[in-house]
Amino acid sequence: MTPAALADLIKARAAATQGRFIAALAGPPAAGKSTLAAQLAAQIGTGAKVVPMDGFHYDDAVLHARGARDRKGAPDTFDAQGFFHLLRRLKAEEEVAIPLFDRSLEISRAGADIVGPQDKILIVEGNYLLLNEAPWPNALPLYDLTIWIDVPQAELVARLMDRWAGYGKTTAQAQAWIEGNDLPNIRRVVAGSGAADVVLR
Repeated sequence: MTPAALADLIKARAAATQGRFIAALAGPPAAGKSTLAAQLAAQIGTGAKVVPMDGFHYDDAVLHARGARDRKGAPDTFDAQGFFHLLRRLKAEEEVAIPLFDRSLEISRAGADIVGPQDKILIVEGNYLLLNEAPWPNALPLYDLTIWIDVPQAELVARLMDRWAGYGKTTAQAQAWIEGNDLPNIRRVVAGSGAADVVLR
């Protein structure tokens, strides 16, 4: 399915749904979730907005205190309950402030964007939206459509090498981070995520 066809599917499903429509876009790190979410919102047009899960990263200070900084990006390094609360608010409230993650600063910014009354179709994107590990399945009833991006592991690693080089890591530093952090998360999310309504390859 092409992004244009997926955008049409989302619009059709949303038109038949009362209230806000939430499309959950999941996949491993570097699958292209943010890029596709932005494309879908642009193709759907007025009334569509992207809501990233990454705004719920725990701060580095919290992760250091928990001895988890070297696992940043793993499922337990996110405020999952805060994310679920946001989803429930998005279903019930006209205007909701959302946090966004600033990768250049490695920090989440609270209240960095607003979902307003005009935003009726939300593309929520993140690694663990379909993960079959507690507490992540608690969010499943809040999704109106689930989408999975399937990308070969070798391609994910190549993209991650480019990503980390762009943020100033040396080749050795990037390889070490991918081996110790990104690849375990990739394998965990690929092996442990439930079936989606739509799979893009």
